[in-house]
Amino acid sequence: MHWFIIAFISAVFSAASAVTQKKVLFKIEVHDFVIWTSIFNLLFSLPYFFYLDSHALTLINLSVLFGKSILGALSYIFIMKALKNLEISGALPLMVLTPGLVAIFGIIFIGDYLNAYQSSGIILLMVGTYLLEMKPKQSIFEPFKVFNKSQYYHYIGFALLLQSVSSVLDKLLLGKYKMPPITFMAFQQLFYLIIITVWVLAQNKKLKISWKPTGDVIYWIILIAVLTIGYRYSQILAVKKAPVAAVLSIKRISVFMATLAGGRLFKESNLFQKAVATFLMVLGAILIMED
Repeated sequence: MHWFIIAFISAVFSAASAVTQKKVLFKIEVHDFVIWTSIFNLLFSLPYFFYLDSHALTLINLSVLFGKSILGALSYIFIMKALKNLEISGALPLMVLTPGLVAIFGIIFIGDYLNAYQSSGIILLMVGTYLLEMKPKQSIFEPFKVFNKSQYYHYIGFALLLQSVSSVLDKLLLGKYKMPPITFMAFQQLFYLIIITVWVLAQNKKLKISWKPTGDVIYWIILIAVLTIGYRYSQILAVKKAPVAAVLSIKRISVFMATLAGGRLFKESNLFQKAVATFLMVLGAILIMED
């Protein structure tokens, strides 16, 4: 199957997962949510352990994967904290800023200057972010304060930084270290559960989960696990076949889908304006990834 189709499938699964996550987060706390989704993610990943390539397991690649999993798990927690407390149509589009952040870091630290397409992409990201945060009867300068509005925007900022590094490590593991996707997926889910459990212990001093997986919520958690495994594995397969930048540019379409679907489902405010802003941001992210 062509990598473009695999990446698009990943985007669809990711969008459906984000909308479902928002629905469940109305009902349970974040620490309960991330623990139970991690448990079910690992359960659904257990078949992968029967197909592991023992020759691909080295101390180096497992260490890199564990470090990358720390970044991914923390990013997941931060995004869920923001998603629980912000509108999905306002929080998710900000995650599209990752390519812009990487490009800016490249300019500052390694002198990796942008071409015309990439510069246009940065401008579209800025315009889209401004439009996304602009509210009626608000000062024209207010959107520039987006990341100072609340701690939940700070969580998005932290997640952006972590995902920027994590994306590079994905390609390193699948390319240079030649870790098979099945091995990658199996151990990543195991590491996620370990790291998130440690985070819950640190937050609560003991493993205290107030929510019990009963009622209709359990079925939503299972659905989220299936969708999560689907979009993570399909993204890994796509990254194995194509440049990570190209895969991520297709994956960003998930944000546009989730913004429209989630905004309508949860009856969020200024949805048309947010949809236009998200479209501009996704287009900007794609342009930034052009060589």
